[in-house]
Amino acid sequence: MTAKLAHFVGRVEAALGDGADEATVLAAVRSAMSELVADDDWLPEAAAQPHPVHYQQFLLHKDPAARFSVVSFVWGPGQKTPIHDHTVWGVIGMLRGSELSQGFAKSADGMTPEGQIERLQPGDVVAVSPAIGDIHQVCNAFDDKVSISIHAYGADIGQVRRHVFDPVTGVAKEFVSGYSGVAAGARP
Repeated sequence: MTAKLAHFVGRVEAALGDGADEATVLAAVRSAMSELVADDDWLPEAAAQPHPVHYQQFLLHKDPAARFSVVSFVWGPGQKTPIHDHTVWGVIGMLRGSELSQGFAKSADGMTPEGQIERLQPGDVVAVSPAIGDIHQVCNAFDDKVSISIHAYGADIGQVRRHVFDPVTGVAKEFVSGYSGVAAGARP
């Protein structure tokens, strides 16, 4: 684990160690994430590899008690997620490239876009959770280059039962994301 990632993990551990409420935890993790993604000189190359067909989620750190996990999310050109939720808090920091995120809400007409499309640029940080908005679709903003974001989640996200949503009907289908690989130095 690089020194910068270790420092970030320590700050998340401290935020969770106080038994703070979610809003306080999110504020602390957002601050730590802003610091982590301010420089793009720490992510191991093994955790930055795109796949030609689908995005990848590489485990960088998993708390031994599964209170949180940290992953790199690697987008190949033009790749996108389905509409999905997380069911736990999450903080996302943009490291390289750019992402577009569209929030959604369930309605009688299926899934309805909620709010404006948000563009994340390097250094930008956003949060998700069931309490503040947890359903979205994300894509690489570029059709010709890789984008990478760093995510911290309030659980072992690779083991969390989450949902993808049919855009027309809104019907939810459960899934568990797992990980694309364990990056060098990650503590599974």
